[in-house]
Amino acid sequence: MTVSLREKIAEAKKFIESRSKVKPKIGIIVGTGLGTLAKEIEIKAIVPYSDIPHFAVSTAPGHEGNLILGKLSGKMIMAMQGRFHLYEGYSLEEITFPIRIMKEMGVELLIESNVVGGMNPNFKAGDLMIITDHINLTGNNPLIGPNDERLGPRFPDMSEPYDKKLIELTKRIAIEEKIGVHQGVYVGLTGPNFETPAEYRFLRLIGADAVGMSTVCEVIVARHSGLRVLGMSCITDECIPDRLEPVNFRKLIQVAQKVEPNLARLVKRLLREI
Repeated sequence: MTVSLREKIAEAKKFIESRSKVKPKIGIIVGTGLGTLAKEIEIKAIVPYSDIPHFAVSTAPGHEGNLILGKLSGKMIMAMQGRFHLYEGYSLEEITFPIRIMKEMGVELLIESNVVGGMNPNFKAGDLMIITDHINLTGNNPLIGPNDERLGPRFPDMSEPYDKKLIELTKRIAIEEKIGVHQGVYVGLTGPNFETPAEYRFLRLIGADAVGMSTVCEVIVARHSGLRVLGMSCITDECIPDRLEPVNFRKLIQVAQKVEPNLARLVKRLLREI
């Protein structure tokens, strides 16, 4: 017998609640090389993805594969220490399943973090970018198929995928904390290869400032679920076609780890003020 998405959500939620009594209001997804943000959390429970019914397992480098429940800046949170990607071979339902769990457990606001290649010539490796909008070039959509109205509407609005009030609050906090941040449009592709010079030119031409291999499908499901979303990107390399250099993945991780303290400061201060 086929198990419905609603049944999978209920089973996973029941298991997580058996491991922790935390009632999270904030969800956080921690991207590649940014996993040490978890050290800032007052941890109540750590649940390996492999233990949770119907959960996928992270295979990407830099993704620890743990669900963390606890407190950060006085707020009860549910943090994913690693995410899932299309290039790992997972379905869109598997990739976005954790968002469904967050919603079911009471999360109202999702903070997305990721690492990206910066195509805007004003961006430098080690900079932070607040995501103001995105372009979905994965060639797919996690909402295709039968729609359960209990999870969200058939035709969800995407006129404000990233919450404008949260963006403005984050900008103010960045100024006060003396942390430089850019704003920009994120374009999501499947990966796992990095883009060619011609592809970078095309992506820049259609209005993208940064490119990555995650996030867009998660945000689509988050908005379908009625969650407010804030997206933050770490620029790990400069993807300017005329001066493109071969990508060193180890170096990208090192850049992400260097900028993470600033990202953590922003997130902690943001949680104190919302």
